Amino acid sequence: MSVASKFRLGLLAAAATAFTGICAAQPVVGLITKTESNPFFVKMKEGADAEAKKLGAKLLSASGKTDGDTAGQITAMENMVAAGAKTILITSSGDAIVPTIKKIRAQGVQVIALDSPVPEADALFATDNYMAGVLIGQYAKAALGGKKPVIATLDLFPGHPVGAQRHNGFLKGYGLQTLDAKSNELAKPAEVACMGDTYGEAGKGQTAMENCLQKNPNINVVY
Repeated sequence: MSVASKFRLGLLAAAATAFTGICAAQPVVGLITKTESNPFFVKMKEGADAEAKKLGAKLLSASGKTDGDTAGQITAMENMVAAGAKTILITSSGDAIVPTIKKIRAQGVQVIALDSPVPEADALFATDNYMAGVLIGQYAKAALGGKKPVIATLDLFPGHPVGAQRHNGFLKGYGLQTLDAKSNELAKPAEVACMGDTYGEAGKGQTAMENCLQKNPNINVVY
C-alpha cells in the first residue's frame, strides 16, 4: 500500500471518528512520525497535510528526534490530546509508548498505527515489511549475477520489528539462512560480513557503512 493510500484510509477513519457527536466542530487529528528527516516520513506528512485540507480537519504533527525516541513520541501524544485531538496516527518507535496509548484510549482517543505495528492500537495500516525485504533480496541476488555475496546490512536498531522483518526478509529473498517474520532478532549468516545501526538517519548510515568498509573492503552487497 502506498503512503498516499495509507493516509487516505487513515485520515478518513480518523475524520469519521472525530466527527461523531461533534458535527459542528472541526476535527483535530494528530500525526506522529519517527523523525522529520527521513524522506519516507516527509512524504507521509505531505500526504497527511493534503488529505486533512480536503477533509476540513486540523492536523497536528510531531516526531521523535531520532528513530527510537519513544520519549519524544509520548510527549507528542500527551500534547496532542491536550490540544483536542480525538484521533492520533503514529509510526511507533517502540513499545515504550504502549502505556500512554492505553491511557489516552481510555480517555476516548482513537490510535491508528502506521508502518510499524504497536500493541493496543485501534487499527494498523502498514506495508508487509517481510515481503518487501524478500523482494529486495531477490533483486540484489539477480543484480550480483552469481558472484559470491559479501554483505553489509544497514539496519534501524536492535529489536525494532520493521527493521527485523525487512532484514530477515532480505536474507530469505537472497536465499540465505534467516529468521521468520515473527522474530525481532536480526539473522546473521556467514555471508553477512558486517551489520550497522542507522536509526533511520543518513549520517549514522554513512558512518556505519564507512566502518563496514574498513572491516571488510570486499563488500559487494549493501542492504
